[in-house]
Amino acid sequence: MAEQQVDTESKNEKVELKKKLTLFNGVTIIIGTIIGSESGGDYAYLYEAFGPLPAFLFLWVSLLIIRPTCQAVVALTFAKYITQPFFEGCEPPNEAVRLLAACCLCLLTFVNCVSVKAATRIQDLFTAAKVLALVIIIISGLVWLAMGNTEYYSNPWEPVEKSATVSMIALAFYNGLFAYGGWNNLNFITEELQNPHRDLPCAIIIAMPVVTAIYVLANVAYFAVVPIKEFLSSDTTGLLFGNKMFGIMAWIIPVSVSLSCFGSVNGLLFTSGRLFFVGARRGDLPVLVSMIHVKNHTPSPSLLFTCLTSLIILCVKDVFALISFFSFGMWLWVAVSITGMMYLRWKKPELKRPFKLALVVPVIFTLCCIFIVVLSFVEAPEHSGYGLLINALGIPVYLLFIYRKNRPKTYIDFMEKATISLQKLMFVVAQETLVGEEETRKQLMSDDRQNQVLESEIENT
Repeated sequence: MAEQQVDTESKNEKVELKKKLTLFNGVTIIIGTIIGSESGGDYAYLYEAFGPLPAFLFLWVSLLIIRPTCQAVVALTFAKYITQPFFEGCEPPNEAVRLLAACCLCLLTFVNCVSVKAATRIQDLFTAAKVLALVIIIISGLVWLAMGNTEYYSNPWEPVEKSATVSMIALAFYNGLFAYGGWNNLNFITEELQNPHRDLPCAIIIAMPVVTAIYVLANVAYFAVVPIKEFLSSDTTGLLFGNKMFGIMAWIIPVSVSLSCFGSVNGLLFTSGRLFFVGARRGDLPVLVSMIHVKNHTPSPSLLFTCLTSLIILCVKDVFALISFFSFGMWLWVAVSITGMMYLRWKKPELKRPFKLALVVPVIFTLCCIFIVVLSFVEAPEHSGYGLLINALGIPVYLLFIYRKNRPKTYIDFMEKATISLQKLMFVVAQETLVGEEETRKQLMSDDRQNQVLESEIENT
């Protein structure tokens, strides 16, 4: 009888993303992703402010470069640090590092597909572990400075190779801010916050000062112990710090960094899946990506989708070179997104705004973004040019596959059959309660009635 009751309750439960994330989960997602309303974040804001084309272009760049590159780079960092202690005095094999990074991505994708609670527990645990590790580094470095070891700070403005120009300083910010990517990630998952009007701004207000303080103090500690030329020549700075400070216990640092990156990959996958989920729900990606697992209530197709794009990026010979493309795309679209929100403040003043900033704050922020993006063209025109080209290539893709409505019947039939077959295989259906207007509902192939038929077919098979 108990099993029968559970089955009945399960069938009556709506297939939708559940509000399981608390304020603490929100804080750990922001901190965890960096250090290492409607969902969708920038995509939703761009769609509301400027319409479907700019929103699609943001989704396009996020799909091709921003999200998969960020996930691949952090996964590679995890793999490099976890293997480095076994290859003392030399670099670990590139193939082994990439294979381990792929295993990290696949494992965390599986966890996120199975359970939201398990994913958030991993995020909470690994965020706590990484903050503890960084606190150990900070305390060690500050104690080292207090003991009088200040020789590396004796001439802090001395050029390493050549004198810095304004454009070089801008480019340094441009690349350095990669480490702060993730401050807006909570915006992608607002549907799953229990109290988004309170928790979203509070999580950002709590997390960002914590992250900034930890980053600044950690770098003070690093530069107090590691000579700047060694710092610049190594991909594993934490290992250099550990070897100089902890002796036989130096393994603590690479393990801690690995844990940090592992948690960051988890947070990135969690939020990326929601971004592509919302994009597909509006019709900008295949409808299958907008579907939810019947029992787990997770957007498993979109999670598998973002994992696949990251695995493809791992095949690129020099993944870290893609950071320039990532940074260009990210800061360009951040500037456009903030501009869109200011435009909405003017165009639709009647919209409810539970959290509101003085206009001077977004104006200054947008000007800083524009400054960084423009000067990056001066200092690194090739990388910035490629980044702009990738953005532009999204326009013909949009016109051919999204804007065009009269698609061939053969194509439509094939996509419908493929979608239904994959639904049965993945045990997923369209979300029963959609956020958005009736137009959004019409973009989906499946309505509630079709969902019920599919659920019945899946159970029979």
